[in-house]
Amino acid sequence: MAMKRTNVYADPEDLAIIKEAASRRGISEAEIIRQGIHLAAMANRVWDEPLFSRTFSGAGRTPSKEDVRDAVADAVRRETDTDPGAAA
Repeated sequence: MAMKRTNVYADPEDLAIIKEAASRRGISEAEIIRQGIHLAAMANRVWDEPLFSRTFSGAGRTPSKEDVRDAVADAVRRETDTDPGAAA
């Protein structure tokens, strides 16, 4: 993907944290900043469609924390079981 250059102002404390994290992770400071920009963009995006469309066949109630936890755990289990690169 083509990138576009831009300038931003940042607090020196934030830049110091980014510099330390980049060194620790072995990636560039620019990569950490790009990741932060992407997270901010996605957090503020207005989606064309609702998260749950009318075709969603749910239980008709708001899921509990346990329901969500179980659904995520099941999805991770399924992904791990079907991933040919997963460790056995």
